[in-house]
Amino acid sequence: MAFIARRLAFYVVAVWAAVTINFLIPRIMPGNAIDAVLGRFQNLTPQVVKSLEVQFGFHPKGTIFSQYLQYWGDVLHFNLGVSTSQYPTHVSTIIGQTLPWTLALVGVATILSFAIGTLLGVVAAWRRGGWLDRALPALTLLQATPYFFLALLLIYLFAIQLKWLPFGQGYALGLTTGFNWPFISSAITHSILPALTIIATSIGGWMLQMRNVMLTTISEDYILVAQAKGLSARRVMLTYGARNAILPNIAGFALSLGFVVAGALVMEIVFSYPGVGFTLYNAVTSNDYPLMQGIFLVISIAVLSASLLADIAYAVADPRARTRSAF
Repeated sequence: MAFIARRLAFYVVAVWAAVTINFLIPRIMPGNAIDAVLGRFQNLTPQVVKSLEVQFGFHPKGTIFSQYLQYWGDVLHFNLGVSTSQYPTHVSTIIGQTLPWTLALVGVATILSFAIGTLLGVVAAWRRGGWLDRALPALTLLQATPYFFLALLLIYLFAIQLKWLPFGQGYALGLTTGFNWPFISSAITHSILPALTIIATSIGGWMLQMRNVMLTTISEDYILVAQAKGLSARRVMLTYGARNAILPNIAGFALSLGFVVAGALVMEIVFSYPGVGFTLYNAVTSNDYPLMQGIFLVISIAVLSASLLADIAYAVADPRARTRSAF
């Protein structure tokens, strides 16, 4: 418990720093959200301008410290401001609409790539020199392939040539969003190509990392003792080898879940997928400072939360981590 309490205190400070930096960045940049709105309209009265300043969190008559306290109050109440590109929609509403798309696609694809890559890495290390071990360079080559290049290849092959799958959007136009089968089946079909892109470009990394750690693990004495006891090869491989070799992958997997919230930016742009990454791209191109600020804050909190979960998972899986942290 002492280890978790120390790590929790560290991440509380990190959250404070993330919120503070997120507050300061738009205020030290040239221009602000009000300028972005004023550029779209003409002949706004002083009363309207003052109302916009209050909506976007800029109070010229207040001190920077009072604005900072107001910003903390807004964050704690999940009030992230008003979007300038989709005015008068609130930023929290936009993020709430796009976040489930990213979590469903990138989250499931990340889990699948981790599970498949880790299992393949275990088998490749246990059967060194086999066909799976020799196929590793090809899989790592896919990892070095840019998202957009592989995505365009998949679109050309499966969407244009074979016409098996759609090549853009999150679902077919004209459908009513909700828990109905036409919408759900369309969303699943539209997510196949983006998911394949993520899995194909990340599975090699998980496999390579697991294989390298597994090779070191199976050379340990307790593996030899387990084999000398006459235990089955599958039990030795999974229970004695993979169970200990997977510890570094657990930490990496927890961190990767934190970045799920950010979405695969390039992938979402190529497929016009309605996730957080595509929304962030639109916010940047339209100078929507409140929306960018809200997305950056959500991403920061997600990454820090995932890092805390990684520390806890590693400490639970490996008691030596708790012992080392005491010194």
